[in-house]
Amino acid sequence: MLTMQFSLSKSNTLTSNKTTGAKLHGIYLTQGSSATINKCTVSSNKSDGIYITKSTANIKNCTVSSNKGNGIYFVSKSKGSIKNCKIKKNKKKGMSITGKQRAAGWMYLAPATILIFIMSFWPIIQAVITSFKTGSSANMQWANPFAYNYTRMFQDAVFKRSIGNTFLYLIIEVPIMLVLAILLAQLLNNKHLKFKGLFRTCVFLPCATSLVSYALIFKSLFATQGLINTILVKLGILENNFNFLGTGWSAKIIIIVALIWRWTGYNMVFFLAGLQNIEYSVYEAAKIDGASGWRTFWSITVPLLRPTIVMTTIMSINGTLQLFDESVNLTKGGPANATITMSHYIYNGSFGEGVANFGYASAMSVIVFIMVAILAFINLKVGDKRD
Repeated sequence: MLTMQFSLSKSNTLTSNKTTGAKLHGIYLTQGSSATINKCTVSSNKSDGIYITKSTANIKNCTVSSNKGNGIYFVSKSKGSIKNCKIKKNKKKGMSITGKQRAAGWMYLAPATILIFIMSFWPIIQAVITSFKTGSSANMQWANPFAYNYTRMFQDAVFKRSIGNTFLYLIIEVPIMLVLAILLAQLLNNKHLKFKGLFRTCVFLPCATSLVSYALIFKSLFATQGLINTILVKLGILENNFNFLGTGWSAKIIIIVALIWRWTGYNMVFFLAGLQNIEYSVYEAAKIDGASGWRTFWSITVPLLRPTIVMTTIMSINGTLQLFDESVNLTKGGPANATITMSHYIYNGSFGEGVANFGYASAMSVIVFIMVAILAFINLKVGDKRD
């Protein structure tokens, strides 16, 4: 047995040999050669096992392997026959480049993925499990019947009221806020407008205010002896000071106004970014075609902003269904739970009413999670107009 590289020319017969090509082919038949290769073991590390160019080769009973190339390769008008041969592709030891790249990617993702699972997904799983339990935090046991906490919600008048209040805020506040955000973004995107940076900062500034701080500001403004009452009485609109925060309907209006003031600038930034990605030449073409400003807005701006509108709508729905700070800091859920939200009621069930009822609070949290998921799914389906 020989271990070498063969280069055959003219007429050759190679029988019962072992040949290895370290850098080239194991057996190489040059132009015009003829060979019979019988009972040989041929391998190549970096090219084809047997390479035949413009030659005739009869290959029998051989084992041919290659790390990178073909086992047997006929090119350029070559001819011949292959009988009873085993051709295999050797697998390189160790990990491929693609495998190494994937491993490196997972290595970088692993810490964040583990943290997200521990801090987000694991609490969700635990909340679902806890929702089927009753008792205090120190002595919880499986509910009997198993879905007791969920059936209890349908009989809980305060929870029903909190759902109604939350959806009232959602239905009124979200459309008004998003429409104002789009209009403000359109106005502040005008390239001929002076002091754009100042105006954009002024509109966005409420978003940079602390949630607790701005709630306290609104509470002071609408207090019985507050600035709004003083102005309305001096203008003759009110005869006496009105308890805005102590009346159900007016307290709800104040919460809605506060939400619009706080979050309109935040959404405006997203719409402004979307508008700046629209080529100005599109508007110029519409102007040449005689389109009015209103027509341009509805036929060009709104369709091109659809992905941004979908995103901001989902975020706004998600945020409103989890509304908490305004209910707690402005009205404390009052008067008589008239303004309480779902998140506020969940908090009261967990921490705010003496005995911690984590099972029932977890069940309500699961319902809020399902509501957010359903509304987000509907919004995606309605807003997705791709072909």
